[in-house]
Amino acid sequence: MDDKSILRFPPRRDGHSTGAPRRRHAGASSGSHGSSSGPHISRQARAAATWFADRTWQSPQWTVPDLLRAKENTTVAVVLPALNEESTVAGVVHSVLPYLGTLVDELVVLDSGSTDRTAELARAAGARVLAREEALPDVDVLPGKGEVLWRSLAATTSDVLVFLDADLIEPASSYVPALLGPLLSVPDIRLVKGFYRRPIRVDGQPAAESGGGRVTELLVRPLLDTLRPELSAVIQPIGGEYAARREFLESAPFAVSYGVDVGLLLDAHAEYGLAGLAQVNLGVRRHRNRSLLELGVMARQVLATALDRCGIADAGEFASYAQFVQHTDDGDWLPAISDVVLADRPPMREVLRERRLAGNG
Repeated sequence: MDDKSILRFPPRRDGHSTGAPRRRHAGASSGSHGSSSGPHISRQARAAATWFADRTWQSPQWTVPDLLRAKENTTVAVVLPALNEESTVAGVVHSVLPYLGTLVDELVVLDSGSTDRTAELARAAGARVLAREEALPDVDVLPGKGEVLWRSLAATTSDVLVFLDADLIEPASSYVPALLGPLLSVPDIRLVKGFYRRPIRVDGQPAAESGGGRVTELLVRPLLDTLRPELSAVIQPIGGEYAARREFLESAPFAVSYGVDVGLLLDAHAEYGLAGLAQVNLGVRRHRNRSLLELGVMARQVLATALDRCGIADAGEFASYAQFVQHTDDGDWLPAISDVVLADRPPMREVLRERRLAGNG
């Protein structure tokens, strides 16, 4: 089985799929000028506000004994996708180890082709480590975070999966219990997103205690507010710390790139509505902050997935993204070209079914 046989691409469409947009003119409606009734609140905004009040845990209070009682026979896997994270991966593993064998049944680091000691150090720290090729070995590998998360469904068996990024710096051991709390206590919830304050330090500058999450605040949250306003109250829509039920994850396509996080959020909302979503405060999240050039490529991938899930066609299947850089103060501006994979992997449920029918799994 090759990678192209289990790839999905958004259909190409020319022109506007929904007709020309309607323009709204200030003061054009009767009685709008000088109104003292305050801003109009849309139905979607009200739904978002209600969801925020009902499905946001600002100060999670679950204890491990509480969660173990609620867990009963549910099994839990914690998955760390990792690519060249030798300086941080062991610390993330150590934050989960206290729960292994009780609250957590599987702890897996899925290596995405690291060339440093990531795999060695993760294994020494106590995780089960797999190369991405070892999950679905007969399927050709594509680059990308989403590819690794998708393969993690084949590498684990648990009912609930918790995803943690491997570049976290000194993550709190409370992350996993907090993310599990809503799933184990509210049966209707399928996806729980973590949120947090995000310090930032880039290019050797002094650290700031807030200001991280630049792609989130400059692109993703405004985009969701425009296209899916019911999701406007999701604080960290592309954060890498979240938990979900396997039944949902196996039914959803996975963007192979950084678009995976927003893609799963939009798919969960489309399938289960706001009632299937929750978010929980994880406190503070520190990680390796990326350059603007790196974030530009990430933003391109996230945008492609978000538009696709909202029914808006992208320009291509495999695309190149050009950024322009000046290597010296008085030098020419030159293009820096990055490959951007815009494809999805199909729902894992379909892949596993085909493998069983073929006698491969």
